[in-house]
Amino acid sequence: LGITHKTVSKWECGMGSPDLTYWPELSSLLGVDMAQLMEGEMALNKPDSGNIAKIRFYVCSSCGNILVSTGGASIVCCGRKLERLSTSDPAEHIKIAVEELDDDCYITLDHPMTKKHFIVFAAYVKSDTVFLRRLYPEQSPSFHMPRLSGGTFYLYCVEHGLSVYPKLF
Repeated sequence: LGITHKTVSKWECGMGSPDLTYWPELSSLLGVDMAQLMEGEMALNKPDSGNIAKIRFYVCSSCGNILVSTGGASIVCCGRKLERLSTSDPAEHIKIAVEELDDDCYITLDHPMTKKHFIVFAAYVKSDTVFLRRLYPEQSPSFHMPRLSGGTFYLYCVEHGLSVYPKLF
């Protein structure tokens, strides 16, 4: 960047700050989120316990990207910090039919799949496994998934949010 040690020392002592044009490059060079760089502190997450049952889902409202973490995370997409989706009780308006086949299940959801009201994803979490199925508007809301009994089933609807169904099958 062509910055001297004296300049950095001034920044550290609070006698000035970098020109705004340096922030993106500093962020990239240091591998730190620009917002954290501007705050002057880097928030470190606790080490991940490896417990997939503590899974967290995030959906970007701009691009629709689905992101998942198994521990605390600062997730940014399209330049905006994403908030963890909060879960709600099973949605009564969604009827779920589970047909058990040899090695998998055929799931059918009785739910609208219009462009404005649809299920974005279905996820099944068990032990060390996460199965995520992306769904699209005007697509049939039915799909195959591995049969792993005793897990937790999640559905995310653009209108009703994230519903959790423990021990669905």
